[in-house]
Amino acid sequence: IRKTKKKEGGALRAQRASSNVFSNFEQTQIQEFKEAFTLMDQNRDGFIDKEDLKDTYASLGKTNVKDDELDAMLKEASGPINFTMFLNMFGEKLSGTDAEETILNAFKMLDPDGKGKINKEYIKRLLMSQADKMTVDQMFQFASIDAAGNLDYKALSYVITHGEEKEE
Repeated sequence: IRKTKKKEGGALRAQRASSNVFSNFEQTQIQEFKEAFTLMDQNRDGFIDKEDLKDTYASLGKTNVKDDELDAMLKEASGPINFTMFLNMFGEKLSGTDAEETILNAFKMLDPDGKGKINKEYIKRLLMSQADKMTVDQMFQFASIDAAGNLDYKALSYVITHGEEKEE
């Protein structure tokens, strides 16, 4: 009886904790999180618990997950993990991380002079050694290359995070 009571109280706490969490995500993202939650909630009780995590790992072929690893994952939540709590946890992980800023910082590492541009041939050579040709060619379809053969990485970062650049 105690276990059930605790779970119900936790569910109410999880619900109150952040009824506004849904406004942090677009509808398509919420749908994707719901699909992920449903895949992980193996016993379909509306909560992700240690057994659900074990079963999820097993379904991915990993059967040697230690109990303390699973406990550590579950402790990241402030209560039982229902869908609202699950969404909240992702919201906390994702908040403060701006994808565009992250990408810009990566490009800035290749631009020691801080010009905002990187030579196309230089980045192509670099990427070809790390990525496949298709990926590199796809990137250059969206990249702005100036007359001197330089890639405008600020514009590319925008396209990567927001979709194709809007006409101004």
